[in-house]
Amino acid sequence: MAELSRETGVSVPMIKFYLREGLLPGGERTSPNQARYGAAHVRRIKLLRAMAEYGGLSLADIRALLARLDEPGGGLHERLGAAQRTVMPHREPGEGERWEAAARRAQELIARHGWRQHPDSPAMRAVTGVLASLDELGYEEMLTRLDAYAEAAGRIAQADVEAVASAPEVERMVEIVVACTPLGDTLVAALRRIAQSSISGRLFGEEGGKGEEGC
Repeated sequence: MAELSRETGVSVPMIKFYLREGLLPGGERTSPNQARYGAAHVRRIKLLRAMAEYGGLSLADIRALLARLDEPGGGLHERLGAAQRTVMPHREPGEGERWEAAARRAQELIARHGWRQHPDSPAMRAVTGVLASLDELGYEEMLTRLDAYAEAAGRIAQADVEAVASAPEVERMVEIVVACTPLGDTLVAALRRIAQSSISGRLFGEEGGKGEEGC
């Protein structure tokens, strides 16, 4: 256990927590007080740490994602959908004319880009809710640029799927689908903020600024 902690940078109490919670399979028992752990344990611990620290996932979300990772069978498309549903906040649909108008706008946006999505899915509810909020706040500057956002999302999604397709084996594909969905969300959000700061510095900042402050 101590060697496993040194190898992963995760404390022994946390590793024991992972074991108690069933997030980490037990090692091969070599004596009443010792067990042997292998490369698979090291990888799983690093994966757990990444999903919690960088993916920002709760214990319940991590448990659900690992269940998808460990279950036998099932196609990659179905597992990607399951991973998305796990990490996507579940919101109740709104009501009223504003929500209905936002829902139509969302469906038209998706259709323009040749995508398919059930209108009542968590992702579509999230898009609809954001569009309704933007409309209520009068942010027409954002609403008129929805296709630009969609095009950027499409390029990111293409990179995601290509990453999955480049994996050497099915098990690795499934791991990328499950683990990299939340990690990719965090990566894109962080890169967006860095780009915002840099572009804002060029447009509005003082000449010669380093672009480290701003958005």
